[in-house]
Amino acid sequence: MESDSRCNGSAASRRSFLQLGVGVPAALASGILGEPFFAAAARAASLPHGPFPKDAVIIDANENPLGPCSVAREAIAEITGDSGRYSYWLTEDLGKRFAEQQGLTPEYVRAFPGSGEPLHFSVLSFTSASRSYVTADPGYEAGMHAAKISGARVVKTPLTASHAHDVKAMLGAAPDAGLFYVCTPNNPTGTLTPHADIEYLVKDVIVLRTFSKIYGMAGLRCGLAIGRPDLVAKVASFSGWNSLPVTAVAAALTSLDDATVVSERKRINAAVRSETFAWLDKNGYSYIPSVSNCFMLDTKRPTKEIIDAMAARNVFIGRAWPVWPTHVRITVGTKSEMEKFQAAFHEVMQTKSARTMSVPTRSVATNLDGWRVPIALSENS
Repeated sequence: MESDSRCNGSAASRRSFLQLGVGVPAALASGILGEPFFAAAARAASLPHGPFPKDAVIIDANENPLGPCSVAREAIAEITGDSGRYSYWLTEDLGKRFAEQQGLTPEYVRAFPGSGEPLHFSVLSFTSASRSYVTADPGYEAGMHAAKISGARVVKTPLTASHAHDVKAMLGAAPDAGLFYVCTPNNPTGTLTPHADIEYLVKDVIVLRTFSKIYGMAGLRCGLAIGRPDLVAKVASFSGWNSLPVTAVAAALTSLDDATVVSERKRINAAVRSETFAWLDKNGYSYIPSVSNCFMLDTKRPTKEIIDAMAARNVFIGRAWPVWPTHVRITVGTKSEMEKFQAAFHEVMQTKSARTMSVPTRSVATNLDGWRVPIALSENS
Protein backbone atom coordinates (compact mmCIF):
# COMPACT_ATOMS: atom_id res chain seq x y z
CA MET A 1 0.00 0.00 0.00
CA GLU A 2 1.21 3.50 -0.69
CA SER A 3 -0.16 6.93 -0.03
CA ASP A 4 0.45 10.23 -1.74
CA SER A 5 0.95 13.47 0.13
CA ARG A 6 -0.30 16.02 -2.36
CA CYS A 7 0.85 19.59 -1.84
CA ASN A 8 -0.64 22.98 -2.73
CA GLY A 9 2.61 24.33 -1.45
CA SER A 10 1.45 21.22 0.27
CA ALA A 11 1.41 17.45 0.72
CA ALA A 12 -1.19 14.63 1.09
CA SER A 13 -2.20 11.81 3.37
CA ARG A 14 -4.84 9.16 4.16
CA ARG A 15 -7.08 7.89 7.02
CA SER A 16 -10.07 9.19 9.25
CA PHE A 17 -10.26 10.54 12.84
CA LEU A 18 -11.04 8.59 15.99
CA GLN A 19 -13.44 10.47 18.23
CA LEU A 20 -11.55 10.93 21.52
CA GLY A 21 -13.49 11.69 24.70
CA VAL A 22 -12.82 13.70 27.84
CA GLY A 23 -10.13 12.17 30.00
CA VAL A 24 -7.82 10.83 27.31
CA PRO A 25 -4.29 11.87 28.26
CA ALA A 26 -3.10 15.10 26.67
CA ALA A 27 -0.16 13.25 25.16
CA LEU A 28 -2.57 11.02 23.24
CA ALA A 29 -4.42 14.02 21.86
CA SER A 30 -1.20 15.48 20.46
CA GLY A 31 0.78 12.37 19.57
CA ILE A 32 1.13 10.20 16.47
CA LEU A 33 -1.62 7.62 16.07
CA GLY A 34 -1.44 4.68 13.69
CA GLU A 35 -3.12 1.41 12.77
CA PRO A 36 -2.08 -0.36 16.03
CA PHE A 37 -4.04 2.24 18.00
CA PHE A 38 -7.15 2.27 15.80
CA ALA A 39 -7.34 -1.53 15.58
CA ALA A 40 -6.78 -2.02 19.31
CA ALA A 41 -9.30 0.68 20.23
CA ALA A 42 -11.94 -0.94 18.03
CA ARG A 43 -11.38 -4.39 19.51
CA ALA A 44 -11.21 -3.19 23.13
CA ALA A 45 -14.78 -4.21 23.98
CA SER A 46 -14.46 -7.74 22.63
CA LEU A 47 -10.94 -8.84 23.59
CA PRO A 48 -9.95 -9.42 27.22
CA HIS A 49 -6.86 -7.60 28.45
CA GLY A 50 -3.73 -9.32 27.19
CA PRO A 51 -2.77 -11.24 24.05
CA PHE A 52 -5.19 -12.84 21.61
CA PRO A 53 -6.68 -16.18 22.63
CA LYS A 54 -5.00 -19.33 21.36
CA ASP A 55 -5.69 -20.11 17.68
CA ALA A 56 -7.44 -16.77 17.15
CA VAL A 57 -8.04 -15.61 13.60
CA ILE A 58 -6.67 -12.05 13.56
CA ILE A 59 -7.87 -10.20 10.48
CA ASP A 60 -8.60 -6.77 11.92
CA ALA A 61 -5.48 -4.63 11.43
CA ASN A 62 -4.33 -4.98 7.81
CA GLU A 63 -1.36 -7.08 8.86
CA ASN A 64 0.39 -9.63 6.67
CA PRO A 65 0.13 -13.06 8.32
CA LEU A 66 3.15 -14.29 6.33
CA GLY A 67 5.54 -12.00 8.19
CA PRO A 68 8.94 -11.09 6.71
CA CYS A 69 10.19 -13.15 3.76
CA SER A 70 12.83 -15.84 4.32
CA VAL A 71 15.83 -13.70 3.32
CA ALA A 72 14.62 -10.91 5.61
CA ARG A 73 14.34 -13.34 8.51
CA GLU A 74 17.88 -14.53 7.86
CA ALA A 75 19.10 -10.92 7.80
CA ILE A 76 17.35 -10.22 11.11
CA ALA A 77 18.96 -13.23 12.74
CA GLU A 78 22.38 -12.31 11.39
CA ILE A 79 22.32 -8.71 12.60
CA THR A 80 20.71 -9.34 16.00
CA GLY A 81 24.09 -9.88 17.62
CA ASP A 82 25.10 -6.37 16.53
CA SER A 83 21.96 -4.74 17.94
CA GLY A 84 23.99 -3.19 20.73
CA ARG A 85 25.27 -0.69 18.14
CA TYR A 86 23.25 2.10 16.54
CA SER A 87 24.79 1.37 13.11
CA TYR A 88 23.26 4.63 11.86
CA TRP A 89 24.78 4.22 8.41
CA LEU A 90 22.34 1.38 7.70
CA THR A 91 19.44 3.84 7.82
CA GLU A 92 21.24 6.00 5.27
CA ASP A 93 21.98 2.89 3.18
CA LEU A 94 18.28 2.07 3.02
CA GLY A 95 17.39 5.47 1.57
CA LYS A 96 20.25 5.23 -0.91
CA ARG A 97 19.31 1.69 -1.98
CA PHE A 98 15.69 2.58 -2.65
CA ALA A 99 16.72 5.75 -4.47
CA GLU A 100 19.09 3.81 -6.72
CA GLN A 101 16.41 1.27 -7.57
CA GLN A 102 13.98 4.04 -8.51
CA GLY A 103 16.49 6.12 -10.49
CA LEU A 104 16.56 8.90 -7.90
CA THR A 105 19.28 10.65 -5.93
CA PRO A 106 19.35 10.04 -2.13
CA GLU A 107 17.98 13.45 -1.17
CA TYR A 108 14.61 12.41 -2.65
CA VAL A 109 14.19 9.66 -0.03
CA ARG A 110 13.96 9.65 3.75
CA ALA A 111 13.56 6.55 5.93
CA PHE A 112 11.13 6.49 8.87
CA PRO A 113 9.82 3.87 11.32
CA GLY A 114 6.78 3.05 9.18
CA SER A 115 4.61 5.46 7.19
CA GLY A 116 2.72 6.87 10.17
CA GLU A 117 5.38 9.39 11.16
CA PRO A 118 5.85 10.98 7.72
CA LEU A 119 2.06 11.09 7.29
CA HIS A 120 1.72 12.93 10.58
CA PHE A 121 4.59 15.28 9.80
CA SER A 122 3.26 15.95 6.29
CA VAL A 123 -0.02 17.15 7.77
CA LEU A 124 1.80 19.37 10.27
CA SER A 125 4.04 20.71 7.50
CA PHE A 126 1.40 21.70 4.98
CA THR A 127 -1.86 22.36 6.84
CA SER A 128 -2.92 25.05 9.29
CA ALA A 129 -5.95 27.04 10.37
CA SER A 130 -5.98 28.61 6.90
CA ARG A 131 -4.98 25.52 4.87
CA SER A 132 -7.37 22.56 4.94
CA TYR A 133 -6.69 18.83 5.06
CA VAL A 134 -8.68 16.99 2.37
CA THR A 135 -9.28 13.26 2.40
CA ALA A 136 -11.67 10.57 1.15
CA ASP A 137 -14.56 9.18 3.18
CA PRO A 138 -14.16 6.42 4.17
CA GLY A 139 -10.41 6.83 4.55
CA TYR A 140 -7.58 6.15 6.96
CA GLU A 141 -7.98 8.05 10.24
CA ALA A 142 -4.48 9.14 11.25
CA GLY A 143 -4.19 12.20 9.00
CA MET A 144 -7.38 13.68 10.40
CA HIS A 145 -6.01 13.35 13.91
CA ALA A 146 -2.86 15.22 12.85
CA ALA A 147 -5.04 17.92 11.25
CA LYS A 148 -6.67 18.61 14.60
CA ILE A 149 -3.21 19.24 16.01
CA SER A 150 -2.33 21.66 13.19
CA GLY A 151 -5.69 23.40 13.56
CA ALA A 152 -6.68 22.60 9.99
CA ARG A 153 -10.22 22.23 8.75
CA VAL A 154 -10.85 18.58 7.80
CA VAL A 155 -12.69 18.14 4.50
CA LYS A 156 -14.03 14.67 3.66
CA THR A 157 -15.37 13.79 0.21
CA PRO A 158 -17.22 10.58 -0.76
CA LEU A 159 -15.54 8.04 -3.00
CA THR A 160 -16.67 7.71 -6.61
CA ALA A 161 -18.99 4.95 -7.85
CA SER A 162 -15.86 2.85 -8.50
CA HIS A 163 -14.64 3.64 -4.97
CA ALA A 164 -11.73 5.77 -6.15
CA HIS A 165 -10.89 9.18 -4.71
CA ASP A 166 -13.10 11.81 -6.34
CA VAL A 167 -10.34 14.26 -7.19
CA LYS A 168 -12.65 16.82 -8.79
CA ALA A 169 -14.83 16.83 -5.69
CA MET A 170 -11.73 17.15 -3.50
CA LEU A 171 -10.57 20.19 -5.45
CA GLY A 172 -14.00 21.78 -5.41
CA ALA A 173 -14.60 21.17 -1.72
CA ALA A 174 -11.48 22.94 -0.49
CA PRO A 175 -10.09 25.88 -2.47
CA ASP A 176 -7.94 26.55 0.60
CA ALA A 177 -6.43 23.04 0.65
CA GLY A 178 -2.95 22.71 2.07
CA LEU A 179 -2.78 18.96 1.66
CA PHE A 180 -4.75 16.36 -0.31
CA TYR A 181 -4.42 12.83 1.05
CA VAL A 182 -4.74 10.02 -1.50
CA CYS A 183 -4.31 6.45 -0.28
CA THR A 184 -4.08 3.96 -3.13
CA PRO A 185 -5.12 1.25 -2.67
CA ASN A 186 -7.45 3.01 -0.28
CA ASN A 187 -7.66 2.02 3.34
CA PRO A 188 -10.27 0.67 4.15
CA THR A 189 -11.75 -0.22 0.74
CA GLY A 190 -8.65 -1.66 -0.97
CA THR A 191 -9.59 0.15 -4.19
CA LEU A 192 -7.35 2.09 -6.58
CA THR A 193 -7.35 5.71 -7.68
CA PRO A 194 -6.10 6.05 -11.28
CA HIS A 195 -2.68 7.61 -11.72
CA ALA A 196 -4.13 10.14 -14.17
CA ASP A 197 -6.57 11.32 -11.50
CA ILE A 198 -3.72 11.91 -9.08
CA GLU A 199 -1.84 13.93 -11.71
CA TYR A 200 -5.01 15.95 -12.27
CA LEU A 201 -5.23 16.71 -8.55
CA VAL A 202 -1.80 18.23 -7.97
CA LYS A 203 1.78 18.29 -9.24
CA ASP A 204 3.71 18.43 -5.96
CA VAL A 205 3.70 15.01 -4.35
CA ILE A 206 5.15 13.19 -1.36
CA VAL A 207 4.76 9.41 -1.67
CA LEU A 208 4.68 7.40 1.55
CA ARG A 209 5.67 3.74 1.38
CA THR A 210 5.43 1.19 4.17
CA PHE A 211 7.14 -2.16 4.65
CA SER A 212 4.26 -3.23 6.93
CA LYS A 213 1.97 -4.73 4.30
CA ILE A 214 3.38 -6.69 1.39
CA TYR A 215 6.77 -7.13 3.08
CA GLY A 216 5.12 -8.33 6.31
CA MET A 217 7.07 -6.02 8.63
CA ALA A 218 4.34 -4.26 10.63
CA GLY A 219 5.97 -5.14 13.94
CA LEU A 220 9.44 -4.12 12.78
CA ARG A 221 8.42 -0.57 11.75
CA CYS A 222 10.01 0.68 8.56
CA GLY A 223 8.85 3.06 5.84
CA LEU A 224 9.91 5.74 3.38
CA ALA A 225 8.93 9.23 2.29
CA ILE A 226 9.77 10.03 -1.33
CA GLY A 227 9.44 13.39 -3.00
CA ARG A 228 11.10 16.57 -4.21
CA PRO A 229 14.03 17.26 -1.85
CA ASP A 230 12.61 20.51 -0.47
CA LEU A 231 9.29 18.83 0.38
CA VAL A 232 10.95 15.81 1.99
CA ALA A 233 13.26 18.11 3.98
CA LYS A 234 10.27 20.08 5.28
CA VAL A 235 8.55 16.91 6.47
CA ALA A 236 11.78 15.59 7.99
CA SER A 237 12.31 18.83 9.88
CA PHE A 238 9.57 17.78 12.30
CA SER A 239 11.29 14.53 13.19
CA GLY A 240 14.94 15.44 13.58
CA TRP A 241 17.18 12.50 12.80
CA ASN A 242 17.66 9.13 14.41
CA SER A 243 18.73 5.70 13.27
CA LEU A 244 16.09 3.02 12.71
CA PRO A 245 16.20 -0.37 14.46
CA VAL A 246 18.94 -2.38 12.79
CA THR A 247 16.68 -5.43 12.50
CA ALA A 248 14.09 -3.42 10.56
CA VAL A 249 16.67 -1.91 8.21
CA ALA A 250 18.39 -5.23 7.56
CA ALA A 251 15.04 -6.83 6.73
CA ALA A 252 14.06 -3.92 4.48
CA LEU A 253 17.34 -3.92 2.57
CA THR A 254 17.23 -7.66 1.84
CA SER A 255 13.54 -7.48 0.93
CA LEU A 256 14.20 -4.72 -1.61
CA ASP A 257 17.00 -6.78 -3.12
CA ASP A 258 14.87 -9.91 -3.54
CA ALA A 259 13.11 -9.49 -6.88
CA THR A 260 10.65 -12.32 -6.15
CA VAL A 261 9.11 -11.07 -2.90
CA VAL A 262 6.56 -8.57 -4.20
CA SER A 263 5.28 -10.70 -7.07
CA GLU A 264 5.00 -13.82 -4.91
CA ARG A 265 3.24 -12.00 -2.08
CA LYS A 266 0.82 -10.41 -4.57
CA ARG A 267 0.08 -13.85 -6.04
CA ILE A 268 -0.66 -15.40 -2.64
CA ASN A 269 -2.83 -12.49 -1.52
CA ALA A 270 -4.77 -12.38 -4.79
CA ALA A 271 -5.45 -16.13 -4.70
CA VAL A 272 -6.84 -16.09 -1.15
CA ARG A 273 -8.78 -12.88 -1.81
CA SER A 274 -10.35 -14.33 -4.97
CA GLU A 275 -11.39 -17.51 -3.15
CA THR A 276 -12.94 -15.41 -0.38
CA PHE A 277 -14.85 -13.25 -2.85
CA ALA A 278 -16.09 -16.36 -4.68
CA TRP A 279 -17.44 -17.72 -1.38
CA LEU A 280 -19.11 -14.41 -0.54
CA ASP A 281 -20.71 -14.30 -4.01
CA LYS A 282 -21.92 -17.89 -3.71
CA ASN A 283 -23.59 -17.17 -0.40
CA GLY A 284 -25.11 -13.84 -1.42
CA TYR A 285 -23.05 -11.55 0.82
CA SER A 286 -22.22 -7.99 -0.28
CA TYR A 287 -18.73 -6.52 -0.35
CA ILE A 288 -16.61 -3.94 -2.16
CA PRO A 289 -14.25 -5.67 -4.64
CA SER A 290 -10.65 -4.95 -3.66
CA VAL A 291 -7.15 -5.26 -5.12
CA SER A 292 -5.28 -5.16 -1.80
CA ASN A 293 -5.02 -7.06 1.48
CA CYS A 294 -8.31 -5.70 2.83
CA PHE A 295 -11.91 -5.19 1.73
CA MET A 296 -15.16 -3.79 3.09
CA LEU A 297 -17.91 -6.29 3.89
CA ASP A 298 -21.55 -5.16 4.16
CA THR A 299 -23.12 -7.00 7.08
CA LYS A 300 -26.56 -5.39 6.63
CA ARG A 301 -26.63 -5.00 10.42
CA PRO A 302 -25.16 -2.70 13.05
CA THR A 303 -21.50 -3.62 12.89
CA LYS A 304 -20.90 -3.90 16.62
CA GLU A 305 -23.24 -6.90 16.72
CA ILE A 306 -21.22 -8.66 14.06
CA ILE A 307 -17.80 -7.72 15.45
CA ASP A 308 -18.74 -8.98 18.93
CA ALA A 309 -20.33 -12.17 17.63
CA MET A 310 -17.27 -12.96 15.50
CA ALA A 311 -14.96 -12.28 18.46
CA ALA A 312 -17.00 -14.72 20.54
CA ARG A 313 -16.07 -17.29 17.89
CA ASN A 314 -12.38 -16.35 18.15
CA VAL A 315 -12.37 -14.46 14.85
CA PHE A 316 -11.35 -10.81 15.15
CA ILE A 317 -12.48 -8.66 12.24
CA GLY A 318 -11.86 -4.99 11.55
CA ARG A 319 -13.70 -1.83 12.44
CA ALA A 320 -16.45 0.19 10.81
CA TRP A 321 -16.37 3.74 9.45
CA PRO A 322 -19.22 6.11 10.39
CA VAL A 323 -20.08 6.93 6.79
CA TRP A 324 -20.78 3.21 6.12
CA PRO A 325 -22.37 2.01 9.38
CA THR A 326 -23.08 -1.56 8.22
CA HIS A 327 -19.66 -2.25 6.65
CA VAL A 328 -16.63 -3.72 8.42
CA ARG A 329 -13.06 -3.95 7.14
CA ILE A 330 -11.72 -7.46 6.67
CA THR A 331 -8.02 -8.18 6.32
CA VAL A 332 -7.12 -10.97 3.88
CA GLY A 333 -5.42 -13.63 6.00
CA THR A 334 -4.07 -17.04 5.09
CA LYS A 335 -6.23 -19.59 3.27
CA SER A 336 -6.88 -21.40 6.56
CA GLU A 337 -7.76 -18.18 8.38
CA MET A 338 -10.20 -17.10 5.71
CA GLU A 339 -11.90 -20.51 5.77
CA LYS A 340 -12.41 -20.10 9.53
CA PHE A 341 -13.69 -16.57 8.90
CA GLN A 342 -16.19 -17.90 6.36
CA ALA A 343 -17.53 -20.55 8.75
CA ALA A 344 -17.88 -18.09 11.62
CA PHE A 345 -19.42 -15.32 9.51
CA HIS A 346 -21.95 -17.66 7.92
CA GLU A 347 -22.98 -18.92 11.36
CA VAL A 348 -23.34 -15.38 12.70
CA MET A 349 -25.39 -14.25 9.73
CA GLN A 350 -27.80 -17.16 10.18
CA THR A 351 -28.72 -15.98 13.67
CA LYS A 352 -31.58 -13.53 14.16
CA SER A 353 -29.43 -11.24 16.24
CA ALA A 354 -25.72 -11.42 16.89
CA ARG A 355 -26.31 -9.74 20.25
CA THR A 356 -27.27 -13.05 21.81
CA MET A 357 -23.61 -14.12 21.74
CA SER A 358 -21.56 -13.86 24.93
CA VAL A 359 -18.53 -11.58 24.59
CA PRO A 360 -15.81 -11.48 27.26
CA THR A 361 -15.55 -8.25 29.24
CA ARG A 362 -12.37 -6.20 29.23
CA SER A 363 -10.56 -4.53 32.08
CA VAL A 364 -10.93 -0.83 32.77
CA ALA A 365 -7.91 0.23 30.71
CA THR A 366 -5.70 -1.23 28.04
CA ASN A 367 -2.29 -0.45 26.66
CA LEU A 368 -2.62 0.77 23.09
CA ASP A 369 0.76 1.06 21.43
CA GLY A 370 2.20 2.61 24.57
CA TRP A 371 -0.84 4.64 25.69
CA ARG A 372 -3.18 3.94 28.62
CA VAL A 373 -6.71 4.60 27.39
CA PRO A 374 -10.00 4.22 29.33
CA ILE A 375 -12.12 1.60 27.60
CA ALA A 376 -15.22 3.78 27.55
CA LEU A 377 -13.30 6.20 25.34
CA SER A 378 -11.89 3.54 23.01
CA GLU A 379 -15.01 2.23 21.35
CA ASN A 380 -15.12 2.99 17.66
CA SER A 381 -18.64 2.67 16.30
